[in-house]
Amino acid sequence: MTEKIYTTKKNGMAVLLLTLLLYVAAIFALVVGCIQENVALIVISAVVLSTGWIPFCGLKVLKPQEALVLTLFGDYKGTIREPGFYFVNPFCTSINPASTTKLAQSGDASTPAAGTVAISSEGVVAAAAAPSKKISLKAMTLNNGRQKINDCLGNPVEIGIAVIWKVTDTAKAVFNVDNYKEYLSLQCDSALRNIVRIYPYDVAQNVDTTGDGQADEGSLRGSAEVVAERIKEEIQSKVNEAGLEIIEARITYLAYAPEIASVMLQRQQASAIIDARKMIVDGAVGMVEMALDRLNEKELVDLDEERKAAMVSNLLVVLCGNHDAQPIVNSGSLY
Repeated sequence: MTEKIYTTKKNGMAVLLLTLLLYVAAIFALVVGCIQENVALIVISAVVLSTGWIPFCGLKVLKPQEALVLTLFGDYKGTIREPGFYFVNPFCTSINPASTTKLAQSGDASTPAAGTVAISSEGVVAAAAAPSKKISLKAMTLNNGRQKINDCLGNPVEIGIAVIWKVTDTAKAVFNVDNYKEYLSLQCDSALRNIVRIYPYDVAQNVDTTGDGQADEGSLRGSAEVVAERIKEEIQSKVNEAGLEIIEARITYLAYAPEIASVMLQRQQASAIIDARKMIVDGAVGMVEMALDRLNEKELVDLDEERKAAMVSNLLVVLCGNHDAQPIVNSGSLY
């Protein structure tokens, strides 16, 4: 179903004033009829007073970035999108199946459900207002909470995303799905699982995350922007039928699951230590090589192979050791 605009003028104020004047005239006519004992005037005034409230049902007020989907006896009549004070068919019904759905998102998380009672810090008791049938066209943020998902290597990770979305087609949102907010939440969960299982948490060897058959360095931790973009595209492909637009998706939380977090931390620390040792050894070998080359160039001392080996060993111990070297003065000869 495609959205169509309900064609009506912003004549709500004129109808309101006309109805109020009609009520005043009916009351005046009722008083005059009672004084003159005019039965016909009394009956007409009573009918007007008892049915005059019906036009009030057709008065609709819309604020900016709001829409109202109207049906008449089950037939979709159209959607009002422009802000203003309208008068529509009093028998039209407003529809919003997600009006009472509360998700962890902007505009929902702090709004009490209809019929509940809120108690303030001062002890004031107030009943919550009835849910509005208006559909918000604003950009809203859905924080769908953390999920535990296995990455491509089978490691359980916890990940959470925030999705910025808005309604673009009110007819599709209302009539194509049962509840567009719950539908979006479910599709976010599904898309998140589909994308996360493609990537490792950290860079791993022989892992293809792009589908081109070549191993790459994609990972959840190092390719957050790429992962978020793929999640956004996956969600958008699922919610087009519901008339929703995904503006942006961002990863808000990423960590190993608690049961393996300590083990993975030790693994990362060991990997960091190994990388640091490799760098230290590479630097030490270069410094030893440079020392031997400088000694040969300046011909300061003539070293045989055995003395070179001893010098290399001593320099490597000094450069690669964790503690400061303790110098030993040898006053004799090596031989």
